[in-house]
Amino acid sequence: MKYLKVLYVQVLIGIVLGIIMGWLVPGFSPAAKIIADMYINLIRMVIAPVIFVCLVLGMSGAGEMKKVGRIGGKAILYFEIITTFTLIIGLIVTHFIQPGTGIPTEHIPSVNTGAPALNAPEAQMDWGHFISNLVPSNIVESFAKGNILQILLFGILFSVGLSRMGPGGASVIRFFEKLNKLLFNILHLVIKVSPIGAFGGMAYTIGKFGFASLFVLGKLLFTFYLTGILFIFIVLNAIAYFYKFSLWKLLVYIKEEILIVLGTSSSEVVLPNIMEKLEKAGCDRGVVGLVIPAGYSFNLDGTSIYLSMSIIFLAQVFQVPLTLGHELGIIAVLLISSKGAAGVTGSGFLVLTSTLTALKIIPLEGLALLIGVDRFMSEGRAIVNVIGNSVATVVIAKSEKAVDIPTFKRIVEKSSHTVSEEITVDTAERKTYHNPDHQ
Repeated sequence: MKYLKVLYVQVLIGIVLGIIMGWLVPGFSPAAKIIADMYINLIRMVIAPVIFVCLVLGMSGAGEMKKVGRIGGKAILYFEIITTFTLIIGLIVTHFIQPGTGIPTEHIPSVNTGAPALNAPEAQMDWGHFISNLVPSNIVESFAKGNILQILLFGILFSVGLSRMGPGGASVIRFFEKLNKLLFNILHLVIKVSPIGAFGGMAYTIGKFGFASLFVLGKLLFTFYLTGILFIFIVLNAIAYFYKFSLWKLLVYIKEEILIVLGTSSSEVVLPNIMEKLEKAGCDRGVVGLVIPAGYSFNLDGTSIYLSMSIIFLAQVFQVPLTLGHELGIIAVLLISSKGAAGVTGSGFLVLTSTLTALKIIPLEGLALLIGVDRFMSEGRAIVNVIGNSVATVVIAKSEKAVDIPTFKRIVEKSSHTVSEEITVDTAERKTYHNPDHQ
């Protein structure tokens, strides 16, 4: 019975009950959506202030601005290299398995079945607006809308101003320290209801979309999840091995967050949790505060796999021959377009639409074919995104020698040996104690 007190076990139970509820009582899906949305909103309400406070606390020291530039440069370079790998892997696996061949013609949408909405002007990316939108005109509005990139920029500028105050800024830093503790106290309260959120998310998905579409496009789902697994345990595992840490132990350490993402289909809901856990595991607060939020905008590994795979899948469905030049063009366009909807809910489908519009070689009406299984693929996208950004943070922190190695080994390795206790570390003094709520 003691295992029932462990959060990730409760989340797993919520997921299973949600699947059963959605299957047996599909009419419950509207209420389930309300439950899931309420939980996601509970998390979202603290995401913006958590990112801002963590960034300011990490970067406000004198001379830290040069460090910010160095960390940011490394992060962007890492993101682009890994994104290129994910796009190529998606293309290769899709070519090998051929999930788009053999789709019955009655399941291929005609030009008149849903295409108008996909061809609407609002589905096109406005690059000028995207670039200009990086600079906030009203920071209060940025916080209200949860625009991560604008909050990051303001946080860096705020840190520059605070560092120039010298000793006079100490009182501000102390205030932010207290505010940080307050925000994470709120977060810990919200996380206690995550099993309910996972239940609502899965009940809505199964009740709303059912299992019918899985039979028609099951091969695509299999290919997508296989590619995600290969990326995690081959590419990310190789990176972890090179930087001398265990990917498996890191995954065990963030298992609760992975299960929450599985239940809610959103990687955004665990952003504050991941930041807190990596910081407690010994990663420098400044690295975590910069890399994780930036990664949620620019290092969407799961979304990149989805995009490249979906394009090749649709080419196979419509029997569109793609040359090597076409595929290199797809990679080049996706390297840019995948950044174009950063922070936008449901951005994967929007980016896919804009990419197909730019390529002009695959019928846009084919997107209607993906709607039925998109929700089932969103869980995989979100999980790979979370794992990819967690690995990226540890890699950048290690490259900066900004990891407390004894703390990292003690906490991350400890999590792989026990399921009934949560190790909490005071990030200022690195003291550990057992949380009785999880014993």
